[in-house]
Amino acid sequence: MLDTHRLRVFRSVVASGSVQGAATNLGYTPSAVSQHVTALQRETGLALFERVGRGLRVTAAGLVLAEQADGILTRLGEAESVVADLRAGRTGTLSVSYFASVGAAWMPGVVRRLTGEFPGVRLDLALREWLPDDPADRSDVQVAVERPDFAAWPGFTVHHLLDDPYVVVLPPGHPLAGRDEVELAELADERWVDNDFARGWCRRNLVEACTAAGFRPPFHVEAHDYPTALAFVAAGIGITVLPELGAEHLPSGTCAVPVVRPAPVRSILAVVRDAAAHTPPVLATLEELRAAAGPAARLSPGAGRPVR
Repeated sequence: MLDTHRLRVFRSVVASGSVQGAATNLGYTPSAVSQHVTALQRETGLALFERVGRGLRVTAAGLVLAEQADGILTRLGEAESVVADLRAGRTGTLSVSYFASVGAAWMPGVVRRLTGEFPGVRLDLALREWLPDDPADRSDVQVAVERPDFAAWPGFTVHHLLDDPYVVVLPPGHPLAGRDEVELAELADERWVDNDFARGWCRRNLVEACTAAGFRPPFHVEAHDYPTALAFVAAGIGITVLPELGAEHLPSGTCAVPVVRPAPVRSILAVVRDAAAHTPPVLATLEELRAAAGPAARLSPGAGRPVR
């Protein structure tokens, strides 16, 4: 195994033309330079220099090794630069997954900050409505909806971002439009527009709340996403109940009213890979997510619920 430090000293002697010149350029004593060159010749079993009068001349073998050393030292320098950049968060890849309503409301701000502060980081973004069971599919940062007591897998930590209450979105002129809140039971006879193709926790949470209020939601129209469901409401087809974050951009004429008794709430979490948790891009991502979620989520950078 060649000693890279000795290669550097050897290459300096070749470039400088003498041991004395290399010693001056490197800040070493001539004796130290000679010792490194002698040790390298012993390691390689090659005569790298030959005496010419009072000076040295590089042998043919030495010239070949010097050419190879250039490539080795260049690649080593590149690797050292990559390591320094990775420590500083300037290069590498950050994978982030998120669900649809967060994608529209929060992710543009997150991505704007990351691309501005860490232009060398490649962002791998994925739209995912549920947390994957397969470890190979898990992102470094996963913004997800889960039960408040969700415990992450080994090697990940949960950070609570927001408790997102549900609202009913009513069409123009609906009798309940002027209310401060609406009891779920009052919606039992309405024409419901479904809005969750994934049939994930958000929908199950809503159905459980309706069951607690004594009815099952009568879905007359099935839509696969929030914008489509809201468009149906705006057209007067029915009402839809969804988390407040999904109702940030309502169609003209519609209104959103909080639902109560019971009041369904979904928890929005960031599930972070422990191995990447303290890198600058991940810390910036969490900070931006907390800022988007509001004051209640602005915890200290290390705050989170560890694996149980």
